[in-house]
Amino acid sequence: MLEAVRTRARPYFEDAPPAHDWHHVRRVETLAETLLERHSQSESIDGRVVRLAVVLHDIGREREDRGEIDDHAIWGSQEAGRILESVGADTETIEQVKHCIRSHRYSNATEPETLEAKLVSDADNLDALGAVGIARVFAHGGALGTPLYDPEVPVADDDTAAGQTQYNHLYTKILELPDQMYTDVGRERADTRCRFVREYLEQFEGELTGER
Repeated sequence: MLEAVRTRARPYFEDAPPAHDWHHVRRVETLAETLLERHSQSESIDGRVVRLAVVLHDIGREREDRGEIDDHAIWGSQEAGRILESVGADTETIEQVKHCIRSHRYSNATEPETLEAKLVSDADNLDALGAVGIARVFAHGGALGTPLYDPEVPVADDDTAAGQTQYNHLYTKILELPDQMYTDVGRERADTRCRFVREYLEQFEGELTGER
């Protein structure tokens, strides 16, 4: 079933920009496998639900970026339900996967209620941290035409949710991600990647002032 769903999901990413393309999905798959391997064995988890949700979690992202839908997590969960039904998934699996997709988004008010949903959210957030996460910030900001850095918009005065510049985005969203992790193994990985982001910002700021 997973391969059938992967085949169905791939076309949704044909024209996706780098920050949310099929390569992002594959990285999240790898991260999810790591979290599945390392999560507490005392807690039962359905790996099939996690894998299906990861493959489908961003099928609506490009539509949202084009302004065709308001929330890719909500739309994606409904579309995922239709895909899963078409490949013969049972009702319980479909509902669990849909919840994972609805609740994976950082800015979504829907909280993950299952361990599977928490793990999907953690895996997705981990790809927004570290070296890859930094690259994704600048790729996404470039696609949107957001300024790289603007000294007239300091982080302290930027009250937007996402940050008015790509530099500000690293502070307003990316550095906050470790606090959004739900699993112990997710938090451990997030802390490591977050340290790298902070080191990068120190270098960035040193170059801005000419000190480095």
